[in-house]
Amino acid sequence: MVGPLFDEPGAFDRDGLAQKFRQLAAANIFNGGSSWKYEGWLGQIYQRERYLSRGRFSKKLFEAECLREYAETFPTVCGDFAFYQFPTEDFWRRLFQQAPEHFRFAFKVPEQITCKVFPSHPRYGAAAGQENPDFLDSRMLQDMFVRPLLPYGRKTSLLIFEFGVFSRRGFCRLSEFLDRLDPFLSSLPPEFRYAVEIRNPGFLQKDYFACLRSHRVAHVYNAWSNMPELRQQIAIPDSVTADFQVCRALLRRGRMYEDAVAAFTPYHEVQDPNPEARESMRILIGRARENKEFLFLFVNNRLEGNAPTTILSLVEP
Repeated sequence: MVGPLFDEPGAFDRDGLAQKFRQLAAANIFNGGSSWKYEGWLGQIYQRERYLSRGRFSKKLFEAECLREYAETFPTVCGDFAFYQFPTEDFWRRLFQQAPEHFRFAFKVPEQITCKVFPSHPRYGAAAGQENPDFLDSRMLQDMFVRPLLPYGRKTSLLIFEFGVFSRRGFCRLSEFLDRLDPFLSSLPPEFRYAVEIRNPGFLQKDYFACLRSHRVAHVYNAWSNMPELRQQIAIPDSVTADFQVCRALLRRGRMYEDAVAAFTPYHEVQDPNPEARESMRILIGRARENKEFLFLFVNNRLEGNAPTTILSLVEP
């Protein structure tokens, strides 16, 4: 099912989708989006009338409250927002208060931990283009990210370390990266599951997978502009590194993030179906069923244009 399916009221069977997700979650298979604050999902996941103020749609009210409605359909979400900051304890408290007991979060760890060299971008200010002195700082991770999350451990299923593309200035060889990664992973607190997402296709080697496996950390199967297709990553024999699986379907191979944003905003319909990515995700769901393993599968709007429709296609007969 692709295209503009939701012009007619009730065209999106939200209740039916929620029921399928509850059944999958009971088997430890969790499907959801990357973030949730998308007005393009109004009429699909969200009901406009719930966000009216003085008779008019309120963007402020929507962004403050829509997680509650999101959780009525989906059992999980990936909190990509955490990549850009260390959230305050008050932020965490308000966030978790909106989610029901059965709901499960995954969070990207802040880039202050995973960025080796800050990009030359204005938002980094004086740090742009500079080495990050806090790269893989386990004490900072513990004090500023893990500790504030401990009271919400029941609802926090996964922490993801996303590493952007390393230039030669960052790491010339995989071995240099693993020399830093291995002791860091060994220091991780045991309270959470962890996963590593890399964007250097040349790093998908036996030693990388062995490092993750030795610490029971999952490799994130990720659909990204310069990464091998999901089916190719799944086919790597060494790629299973933990007793759970993680997949993030983010971009079509060869497409830049900025181009996807420009082409697909406001994300109200699928514009570029990706049958290969969909079939790969179905394979992961089938493998998780067969092996009775946890699976955390997150779909981004930038993959096809509308994450709810993409996710719906994965659970339809």
